[in-house]
Amino acid sequence: MEYEVIDAHCHLDFSKFNKDRHETIERARNSGVVAMINSGIDYRTNADSLELSRKYDFIHATLGLSPQMVPDANDEKIKQILSQMERNIERAVGIGEAGLDFYYCTKDAGRERQKEVFRQVIEIADRYNKTLVIHGRDGEEMAHEMSRDLDRVIFHCYGGSLETMQSILDAGHYISVPTLVCFSQHHKRIAQKLPLENMLIETDSPFLSPRKGRNEPAFVLDSVPVIASLKEMEEKEIAMATMKNTRRAFHL
Repeated sequence: MEYEVIDAHCHLDFSKFNKDRHETIERARNSGVVAMINSGIDYRTNADSLELSRKYDFIHATLGLSPQMVPDANDEKIKQILSQMERNIERAVGIGEAGLDFYYCTKDAGRERQKEVFRQVIEIADRYNKTLVIHGRDGEEMAHEMSRDLDRVIFHCYGGSLETMQSILDAGHYISVPTLVCFSQHHKRIAQKLPLENMLIETDSPFLSPRKGRNEPAFVLDSVPVIASLKEMEEKEIAMATMKNTRRAFHL
């Protein structure tokens, strides 16, 4: 492999990797993935992400609170996660994933609750000057409105409209292109229009595999030739730029 990349978003702590976690990480490293950002989504996965970052110096943790769990979580549970974020802030490179998921949550009450909790997460990212990693499924525009004043924001696995994307770019924020770009026409359009200086690449593994079965960080390399061809650029250029952007975005 003549170039190196960073997987800007993965979930190596998930149970899908229980049988071969270390081998998966080694495979990624041997393929040219020099670093991985492991994103927590709740109390347990935040703790597991921190543990991974302790064990491997090339894995960096972000501490999250997934919008998908918010409508059913009581205040106590939310408070526990928010205070866990603050307690461990020095060990994390970012806050998130957090945000809005209106795809799964269709009731107004649930959506309002997501917004209220997301506001609190934004406050933590702002207070400690940490990069905010946003999960914004079908709520991209609202998530952007709420976070536009922050310095460093990454819309992970972005699948929203090109109009909202432009607004995110105007705010100087980043868009992370998932391995979905290998087969999704919408994500191909996004990658084509997205300026290279705002682009990160990710697997979101174990989800969204460009191959059969489980996704893993090594497969982030599958998206490089696809993006290069869409943008009529060299693969190496895409790899180098996205790696530089990820380092800048997370202050690595």
